[in-house]
Formats: sequence, structure tokens, C-alpha cells
Amino acid sequence: MTDQPDPPTSSSATKRVERGFETVLFNSRWLMAPFYFGLVISLLVLLYKFVVLLAELILHATLAKESDIILGVLSLIDVSLTGNLVLIVVFSGYENFVSRIDPGDHPDWPEWMTKVDFAGLKQKLLASIVAISAIQVLKAFMNIDSYDQTKLAWLIGIHLVFVISTLIMALSDRWGHSDDKGGH
Repeated sequence: MTDQPDPPTSSSATKRVERGFETVLFNSRWLMAPFYFGLVISLLVLLYKFVVLLAELILHATLAKESDIILGVLSLIDVSLTGNLVLIVVFSGYENFVSRIDPGDHPDWPEWMTKVDFAGLKQKLLASIVAISAIQVLKAFMNIDSYDQTKLAWLIGIHLVFVISTLIMALSDRWGHSDDKGGH
């Protein structure tokens, strides 16, 4: 008589396959890391664009009209907000979908970076999109003579869609959280 283990049952074989599949699925989250790295590179592109816009603003400041200066500053704000949007996606996405970030070694680490859940990420993204859209509408109004009425109406309509979508999302998140806590 030999001490050989009992042959594996179909149930234990199924469990091994299931665990292997779950391991592959769980580790597939690392496939997102290159996307976030690519977004970091896009920040360098935005920085380049910001520096070019800033240099143009400075070089033309003495001859520019006040409205041109304001439009230039609004363009800088627009690029800056877009950069903020990219950072929010990079940190929140990495933290929520790839791996936890340990801010322990970084005393100046912004608190929000490790505390934005998916609902918070949606809110921050939509708020940034609304701000960027508002700047586009403001730039159009500052330069209203060069816009035809149809294009201006589209800009305003799209901006209103973003604002209303953000409000609906905020309300639905608030109602969802109050339901989770036993509220109405």
C-alpha cells in the first residue's frame, strides 16, 4: 500500500482554474499603468503649450489690447485646468484601479490624492470640464465680434449640458449616499 494522495476531484480542479483566472484578472489591473504614464507625458505636452502661450502673452503685452491680455490669461487658465484634470485622472485612477499610493514618505502630499473614490473622481472631472467649458464661453464672449451666432449658441448649449450633467450627477451621488446611510 502506498501513501499517494487521493486523485483530485473535479471540484478542486475547478477551484484551481477559478483561482488562476481570478489571479490573471486581478493582475491585469497593471495594464492600466502605461496609460497613466502616457497621461503624465501628456502633462509635459501641456507644459510646453503653457510656456509657448505665456511667452506669446509676454512678448505681445506692450502692443496688445486689454481684451487680448484677458484672452491670453484665460488661455493659460484653460491649459492649467486641463493639466489639473489630467493629474486628477492619473492619481485617482492609479489609486482606485491599480495600486494604493503610500503618502507616508511625502509630508507635503496633498490629502485628496489618496482619498478620491470613484464618485469623487466623477465629481472632480465634471467640475473641471465645466470650468474649462466656462472659460471657452467666456473667451467667445470676450471675442464676440469674431463668432457667428450659431457657434456661440452651440458653445452655450454645450456648456449648459455640462452644468446640468454635473448637477444631476452630484444629486444622484448625494441621494445614493443618503440611501446607503438609511436616509431617504
